[in-house]
Amino acid sequence: MAVARKRQISLIDTKYYHCISRCVRRAFLCGADRFTGKSYEHRRGWVEDKLLKLAKIFCIDVCAYAVMSNHTHLVLYVDDEKANRLNDKAIVIRWHKLCKGTLLTQKYIQGEKLSKAELIFFNQTVKQYRERLSSISWFMRLLNEDIARRANKEDKCTGRFWEGRFKSQALLDEAALATCMAYVDLNPIRAQMAKTPEESDHTSVQKRVDSATIGKQPKQLLRFAGRPRQIMPKGLPFELKSYLELVDLTGRCIREGKRGHIEKTILPLLKRVNISPENWLKLTTQFTRVFHGAVGKVSSQASYCEHLGRKRRANISNSEKLFA
Repeated sequence: MAVARKRQISLIDTKYYHCISRCVRRAFLCGADRFTGKSYEHRRGWVEDKLLKLAKIFCIDVCAYAVMSNHTHLVLYVDDEKANRLNDKAIVIRWHKLCKGTLLTQKYIQGEKLSKAELIFFNQTVKQYRERLSSISWFMRLLNEDIARRANKEDKCTGRFWEGRFKSQALLDEAALATCMAYVDLNPIRAQMAKTPEESDHTSVQKRVDSATIGKQPKQLLRFAGRPRQIMPKGLPFELKSYLELVDLTGRCIREGKRGHIEKTILPLLKRVNISPENWLKLTTQFTRVFHGAVGKVSSQASYCEHLGRKRRANISNSEKLFA
């Protein structure tokens, strides 16, 4: 039985979430359909462009993504504090980039004065828009609806393109975040769609590598802020160089015909998040098989379940073994 979305999202415990959307038809989201011989490769660009466009509007940052042949992987960061900081006008302007809004919000943007009664309804609407701009459900809804409409139009058919619900997993600590991001970034290599991370088209890791070659970080993605410290800026709690080395080396390990091992040069990051090299290889190739639902160490799981009022803690045995 599916768990209600509100019982999976707990921003008190974490603002990082792994989201997966899968197609329901045999026709591919992207890539080449071996039954018809038709290529859908151009749809990768649709997904990537829409994803990064929405990230500019929503108060949600993209940490990692991979557009596969019949599904997408996203790691998102919910910046609810940003949504609360924005004034009413900024909220309305952002929402109007997504939808046309209401007569009252259109009137407000045009500079027309609202009556007291209209202000009451306007304030309620702005509150609703503010909540939506930091909602993973609304983010995924607008992303998937747009792709589904375009794909249905191209395929000249109607009906569902995606499964009814996208799957989401709370990433409760640094270990879960690092593992999940690497799992997502290495998806094309495991699927033999690419030989190296930098050759993985329409993925976050390719964007990060391209920017890193000129000493920068891509503006479209949540930046790496380095090791956690007392005054921590917004960003991923890892060093970019260490993470890219880890992903590249892991990619070499999991390619067919390569013996799995992690060299000593990348052990410091794994030590900090307390994952053994052997467990790291298992996690980065079997993440969604090993974990169903929230992911993190046992202590993180306990806090998450307590805040959501959930008695059953999933993944406990695997958390104890792999995040020991």
